Amino acid sequence: MSGTHPPLPRIRMSGRSFLALTLTPEAPLEDWLVALDHQITRSVGFFAGKPVILDLSMMQADTPNLAFLLPALKERGIRVLGIENGDRSWPAVADWEWPESPVGGRSSGPITAPEEEPEGPPAPTTLLIEDPVRSGQHIVWPDGDVVILGAVASGAEVSAGGSIHIYGALRGRAIAGIGGHGNARIYTRNLAAELVAIDGFYATAEEMDPACTEKPAQVLLSGEALLFRPLP
Repeated sequence: MSGTHPPLPRIRMSGRSFLALTLTPEAPLEDWLVALDHQITRSVGFFAGKPVILDLSMMQADTPNLAFLLPALKERGIRVLGIENGDRSWPAVADWEWPESPVGGRSSGPITAPEEEPEGPPAPTTLLIEDPVRSGQHIVWPDGDVVILGAVASGAEVSAGGSIHIYGALRGRAIAGIGGHGNARIYTRNLAAELVAIDGFYATAEEMDPACTEKPAQVLLSGEALLFRPLP
């Protein structure tokens, strides 16, 4: 065996810096955690994967609920990289896994978490039918209004989560407001329906207001009764 050794591999080193957020809790901690939750709600994911320095400069040894602060941050997915300006001898923090705070670093100033735009309700959709609805057809549109440019023949049925607008004659059945939308209405240029219904309340042809039949009319729900009104 030879006394010579192959050259040792080179140790490659380079620098990489990350921005660590500093959280400085204030008493009362219950209110501060509520405010933190509100911030997290408005900027979901802001703390995800970010190292956080916990600054205890505004805490005291007898600050109420201090013992629960670090576990509460962990429950919220906040990764505490280090703790500074506190005292390990405080009884309240005796059970903490106290990570060593990185040495050095300089303040980058206040950081404001971006507020995410809350998602609004989905836009209502309208089903447009340009052809007449023939006898035997059954159209169901639970997502919004139904607009029919032609007539609805006897024996046909149209159901909508919103209102039903019929520019021709309504001779079949029209069922609006399915799914519990009592504000829906039924409009037609000629009310000659076999049945109309809104949010589960219905009227047959015999129960409709004669003053509105065979005329332009609208049907709406008032309490538990259907009202029939002429259209201008």
